[in-house]
Amino acid sequence: MLIRQGDARDSRLDRKLAFALAAVAGGLNAAAFHEVGFFSANMTGNVSALSSLLAMGQWANGLGYLAIILAFITGAMVSTLAIGAGLRRAIVTIYARVILGEAALLALLGVSRMALDRAAGVPLLIIGLAFLMGLQNAIVTHISNARVRTTHISGMSTDIGIGLARMLDILRGKADSVDRGEIMTRLNLHAGTVLSFLLGGIAGVLAWRIVGDLCFVIAGLVLAAVAATSMQSGAQIISPNDPLD
Repeated sequence: MLIRQGDARDSRLDRKLAFALAAVAGGLNAAAFHEVGFFSANMTGNVSALSSLLAMGQWANGLGYLAIILAFITGAMVSTLAIGAGLRRAIVTIYARVILGEAALLALLGVSRMALDRAAGVPLLIIGLAFLMGLQNAIVTHISNARVRTTHISGMSTDIGIGLARMLDILRGKADSVDRGEIMTRLNLHAGTVLSFLLGGIAGVLAWRIVGDLCFVIAGLVLAAVAATSMQSGAQIISPNDPLD
């Protein structure tokens, strides 16, 4: 799931990756919003809120939203640098390793939240999650050649609408059916990712209401399991001369 990349991936691998990571991202985003009222992965909403505050002259309040946006961008940048370094060294498990790093940081974030005062921990939670969501989104963008997104669903919702329109044209005989299989494959991927994000969000809120900030640690363990499974599969094709393995 986190070993093959680009055109070497098939639709099955894309779906497994998208559904698993979208569920985690949906859970984190919804749990954080339920707890503190901020979205960690919705950069469209955060930029809109920032522009509104700036227009009203509320510069100080806008700094919080600016920090969230910069944290997301920084996470994507760090992820890309790590992946690039790993690929140059021919480390086939580099994507899984970055996900494992995300899992460790997420668990640490959850533990830190439990140790801090509730109000004092709000900036740490949102900025930390924004960084991790940027990191995760960059991973799946690179490994899938931008076919998969897991931390936000605006683009996928648009793609679902486009795909449904194209299928409607085919069913009405107004378009060639030669691309029907490809369209259905993409619809399954995008619709399943949106559904996974939704179900993950429901599970995230319920988990937070039951175990509180421990839910972030649990999400980290889920990501660690995904990474470990891929690293175990990748170990079968790693050269014995790989200095890191």
